[in-house]
Order: sequence, then C-alpha cells, then structure tokens
Amino acid sequence: MKELSPAYLAALAVQLGSLSAFLGGFSATFLGTLLAWRIGGRTASLSIGFAVSASVAFIVTVVASTALVAVLHPEAPSAAASAGSGVARVLLVLSFLLGLYSLLVSLALSGWARSRRTGMTTSLAAGLGIVLVTMLVIGVG
Repeated sequence: MKELSPAYLAALAVQLGSLSAFLGGFSATFLGTLLAWRIGGRTASLSIGFAVSASVAFIVTVVASTALVAVLHPEAPSAAASAGSGVARVLLVLSFLLGLYSLLVSLALSGWARSRRTGMTTSLAAGLGIVLVTMLVIGVG
C-alpha cells in the first residue's frame, strides 16, 4: 500500500465513514421496502440479497473508519497506535467498494420485479453508475 500521511488518511476515513453511514441507512431502508413489497421470484430475492450485502458492508466500513480514526489520532495510546492501521485501512476500502457495488446491483435488479420496462430503466441507470464509479476508483479521467 502507498504510504499516506496520518492526517490525510484520517480525513479520508472520516469522509468514507460519513458517506457509508448515509448509504448504509439508505440500503437498510431500501431493503425494508423490498421486504415490505412481499414480491417473490428470483430477481426480487437477488435484489434483497444485494441490499443486505450493501447494508452489512457499509456497517463494516463505518466501524473500520472509526477504528482507523482512533488509531491515527495524535493522542492515541501507544498500544492503539502500535496495533497499526493496515487491517482497518484494507477493510475500509474493500467494504466500502463492496457496499457501493452491491447497492448499485440491488437498484439495478429491483425494477425487474415490477416490469420489464422498469427493469430496463433501473438497470441502465445503475449500469451507468457502476461505470462512473469504476472510472473514479481506477482514476480514469
């Protein structure tokens, strides 16, 4: 991993933690809506599964963000600082990306449970989101 300054890494962790808390709440609300619809079928089940994955991944991201900020704090106890930030940093990034992609896939699939036209619309919108997020993640543009 590239070495980043503790201040920059802490600021990034706070931002990702805040965004993940919001997206996790949205994912959980979206999951509740999918469950309340009481629709059956494979597509609905897949959408529900991806919404659950997104919710859980964003919860892990928030916890990893908190752990990383605590470890990087200038006044953190030496035992906390010596524990390192490597695991929290990896979990932060991986769980955030898993949550983001899972949420987008769940959104894409959700429309298919209603109709073909709605399914095409939600898939197109989420597909565009997946492409744009991927471009941002790999640094294109």
